[in-house]
Amino acid sequence: MNLRDIVLNYLTDNEKGMQQLITWFLNDVMNEEVAQQAGVPRYARSSTRRAHRNGYRQRSLKTRFGELSLLKPQLREIPFETKVFDRYSRTEKALVNAIIESYLQGVSTRNVETVVSHLGVNQLSASYVSKVSRELDTKVQEFMEKSLDSYYPYLFVDASYFKVRDESRYVNKALLVIVGVRTDGHREVLAARIADAEHELTWEGMFSDLKEQGLTRVDLIISDGHTGIQSAAGRMFPGSSWQMCHVHFIRAVLRKVPRKYHTEIAEVLKECLSDPGKLLDYAVQLDDRGFSRAADTIHRFHLGLFNYRAFPPEFWKKIRTTNLLERVNRELKRRSKKIGAFPCDASLLRLAGSILIDINEEWITGSRYLSAKSEMISLDTEADFTAL
Repeated sequence: MNLRDIVLNYLTDNEKGMQQLITWFLNDVMNEEVAQQAGVPRYARSSTRRAHRNGYRQRSLKTRFGELSLLKPQLREIPFETKVFDRYSRTEKALVNAIIESYLQGVSTRNVETVVSHLGVNQLSASYVSKVSRELDTKVQEFMEKSLDSYYPYLFVDASYFKVRDESRYVNKALLVIVGVRTDGHREVLAARIADAEHELTWEGMFSDLKEQGLTRVDLIISDGHTGIQSAAGRMFPGSSWQMCHVHFIRAVLRKVPRKYHTEIAEVLKECLSDPGKLLDYAVQLDDRGFSRAADTIHRFHLGLFNYRAFPPEFWKKIRTTNLLERVNRELKRRSKKIGAFPCDASLLRLAGSILIDINEEWITGSRYLSAKSEMISLDTEADFTAL
């Protein structure tokens, strides 16, 4: 349908015509965005090309004019980013809700009126906040309590910290997130919870909830060096292995040596992480140089550094670190930046949960995180250990 037909439809049916007009406009906006991000217009050849198009994905968008069905472009080499969904998405609604909550509770936000106007809300009120909160809380709760597969070969576990108002003061609270990789290679957000800090009992409670939702078997749990995660995982998922994130391991060792040696030691550690024997030898060298605390750190985490090697070699790069969750945490920080401090725990979980739902939808409909010739990506897959 061309633009003239859309205009004629608008003249005969105002509401339907407006939906078609907005759909056409937003699809055109995304086509312009994808051309800019690819570095070249559609069907053109140029040395400035940064990425190739990879078709479209249908996405629904709820607006004040009704629900629209849009075609979101995809890029092969890089993720396509668009501002079209930000303004109207579930995440944006949660963000506005948090801003209004802050405003009503005395946490100043200068741009409240501007942000809210994008959603067509003409006035601020406690009843509006309550209504939006109930809607979002229901969606987040349903998402967090959904039934899970019985088997996720890999679990990624991490926490990020946000400022939350506690009566008259602000405190840092942990947002604990668990992501699983399914047997088909797709990622899935499994759980999120707000806690005062990372405690063993808190992690154990999260793992217990996952089991109640259907999860019974895990092969590898990847996290930082928090002892609470290791202990809780060992009790709740007997038979699983724990993998210490290599990035967090290097940081942990570097914290025990003077800054002037960081570059040198980091390079050696990266090389040693490809050989368990070399790593223990290097711990002896560090001890001889007077860096006994760094050597102790290597010995403390050594048994958890190489469990990823029991799995197919083509997955090693992605299952030996928590980089998957680091990207999620960066997105949570980016989207919540304009709030600064949350008025309460519920507000933080409401926004974080909405963001995680959006991320999850992209993951389960996008490309697989782990791909292999076999459909299975677990210990059941026959690995080529000649690369060890």
